[in-house]
Parts: sequence; C-alpha cells; structure tokens
Amino acid sequence: MPGLQEDDADKVERLKAALWYSVGQAVDTASLNLSLNATPQFIGALTEMLWNQIDTAGKDLEAFANHAGRKVINTDDVLLLARRNDSLKDMLQDYAQTLQPPQPKPTNKRKR
Repeated sequence: MPGLQEDDADKVERLKAALWYSVGQAVDTASLNLSLNATPQFIGALTEMLWNQIDTAGKDLEAFANHAGRKVINTDDVLLLARRNDSLKDMLQDYAQTLQPPQPKPTNKRKR
C-alpha cells in the first residue's frame, strides 16, 4: 500500500514541523527572558534530539505493553518508562492517583 506509507510520511513531517514550531517558541521565550540568542541550527538540533527521545519513549512503551501481553499502553507502562527519574515517577504516580475514581469506604456492618 504505497498510499498508506505516503500518508504516514506526511503525518510524520507535519508532526516534526509542529514540534519544531513549539520548540522554537519555547526557545524564543527563554532566550528573551535570559537575554540570549539562539540560532536556527540550535533550535533544529534541539528539535531533532527531542523527536528522537519521543520516538524512543514510544517504542519503549509499546515494548512494555507487548511484554505484558497487552495491545494498549497503560499507566504501569508509563511509570516503568519513568523508573530512572525519581521525581518524574513520583509526579506521575501522584497524577495517576488523581485520575482513579475514589474507592468506596468499607462498612462495618455485621451480617445477621
């Protein structure tokens, strides 16, 4: 299916362009606040590095889910990805707990 591959390549290019734009905006803001200059080459290199990190994280998450016999990535996979960054893992665990519905309190009713 050559058309499908072309569509995927087009999506990747659009995602990279959007990432480049977002990184450029963040770098421009930081540069203005710090009175520094950032070259387009720096922004491009930072964008490429970030793209590779995102790609690696996505592949790792897929591998973790596949290893667990699942087709869907879940919270456990994300926490496993963050296992080497304690502060990030703690923040993600706290956030994951806010997403879980509250557990009903057990009642101490006696059965008759």
